[in-house]
Amino acid sequence: MPDTVHVLNGPNLNLLGTREPEVYGRATIADVEAACRAACERHGLDLVFRQTNHEGELVTFLQEARGSRGVVLNAAAYTHTSVAIADAIKAVGLNVVEVHLSNVFAREAFRHHSYVSPVARGVICGLGVDGYRLAIDALATAGDRVS
Repeated sequence: MPDTVHVLNGPNLNLLGTREPEVYGRATIADVEAACRAACERHGLDLVFRQTNHEGELVTFLQEARGSRGVVLNAAAYTHTSVAIADAIKAVGLNVVEVHLSNVFAREAFRHHSYVSPVARGVICGLGVDGYRLAIDALATAGDRVS
């Protein structure tokens, strides 16, 4: 499992490609998975790719990622609301890169706060699907977690 990257996606990301394409782009969740798979293959890493609309299930996915190379996490709206997700990251000591397709700081004020950012190794936002690839590249070359 140390050679595995988990890419975890939160609510409504199953609707990519049709949900507000002017904000999130036209790529589908299948396109995101294909890009992540290609990035992992370049680094010789295995990929676990998941999406859920349920907060508790996302917490379970984070717990199941324990012992992996790390997690690329697009918690979507839960980024701004979920102490449980932040606690799960801290509890299992995950190496997490937070990713958002859109630039959350150019959007509504409530999106400017993240419960994930303080417990993440880094944050990538506003670069669309490329953000996932960059996050995988970072995890592939990362040393120990930076606190």
